[in-house]
Amino acid sequence: MPARRFNVHHLMESMPQLNHSSIGWERKKRRLAAALVCSSAILIAGCQRHGAEMPVAQSVDVGVKTLAPQRIVMTAELSGRLSSLKVSDVRPQIGGIVQKRLFVEGSDVKAGQVLYQIDPATYQATYDQARGTLAKAQATLASAKTKADRYAQLVKINAVSAQDNDDAIAAVREDEADVLADRASLESARINLGYTRITAPISGRIGASSVTEGALVTADQTTALATIHAYDEMYLDVTRSSADWLRLRQAFASGRLKRAGSGAAVQLVMEDGTPYAHSGVLQFSGITVDATTGSVTLRMIFPNPEGELLPGMFVRAQLDEGESASALLVPQLAVTRASDGGASVWVVDASGHAKQVAVRADSAYGDQWIVTSGLKAGDRVIVSGLQKVQAGVAVHVAAS
Repeated sequence: MPARRFNVHHLMESMPQLNHSSIGWERKKRRLAAALVCSSAILIAGCQRHGAEMPVAQSVDVGVKTLAPQRIVMTAELSGRLSSLKVSDVRPQIGGIVQKRLFVEGSDVKAGQVLYQIDPATYQATYDQARGTLAKAQATLASAKTKADRYAQLVKINAVSAQDNDDAIAAVREDEADVLADRASLESARINLGYTRITAPISGRIGASSVTEGALVTADQTTALATIHAYDEMYLDVTRSSADWLRLRQAFASGRLKRAGSGAAVQLVMEDGTPYAHSGVLQFSGITVDATTGSVTLRMIFPNPEGELLPGMFVRAQLDEGESASALLVPQLAVTRASDGGASVWVVDASGHAKQVAVRADSAYGDQWIVTSGLKAGDRVIVSGLQKVQAGVAVHVAAS
């Protein structure tokens, strides 16, 4: 604004002629002149300041991370409860009175070890009777064979009729059938007699007994006498969303991920956070998707030589999914998400200005996101000072 010049004397001369003879009027005139001079000076200074305070663009200090490809191993942490690889409920296969319990609850038992003894008296009698019946049938068969052999010689000289010879042969066949039936009855009686000694079907640790001596048990009862867990190996079933499973398959198909080592190593983390000494393997994955949860089942097997793992224990499994030799990692704080889930980051372009770039970051790696599209090696991603960054603003990269 141009400064305007004021002529105080001209202003005073242009005023109407008044009576200037009094001393008071002279004083007023001098005061008015001084006030006009001050006002003009203030007006000039204000105009000069207005011209000097034009906005000047300033750079924003930010911290950046220059992206470089890194080799990483993708892992997934899945939790669940352990189960015994083999579990057997001990049940009676015959009815009777329990005479003895031959094991200590909570102890280790071997396959074939006798656990319970059922009163064998009636089954022993049945067995003895079947054995006698078989012996009688065998004696009858021997006599019939002797007679048939004799008739076979006599029929040649017509000493007996052909009909008598045929009847002797038929009698032998009938007696042979009786022997087979009686032998089967004896085997059945022997099996039932053996069932009076209830044995362990597998090796493992046996739990509490549901019956004591003197209890009556039956072959069709629903309550197990005891349960044995084979704990030399344990398995862990976990679920994973079908979307993650599909993403992994696509990553392997495109070559972004490769199998890490054997591709099946699994590390276990105990309830207290300590790692388990023995690694496991991924045995199989489900072939169907659960219609309710939209997930597939993964089963992992872990050795348990020291018996440290127990059925029902809550653990976390770290599964090696694959490895990438050229992954681009961006701190999670540098990635912003829109309401539709789309991700973006701020980068410093070649001219030193801030620029927002849309990226694809679907997988986490520790406290960072794995960026699969939108960025390349050498890009400078803004990781600090984001609250002051706007599109197109000049930035100054702070020394790290």
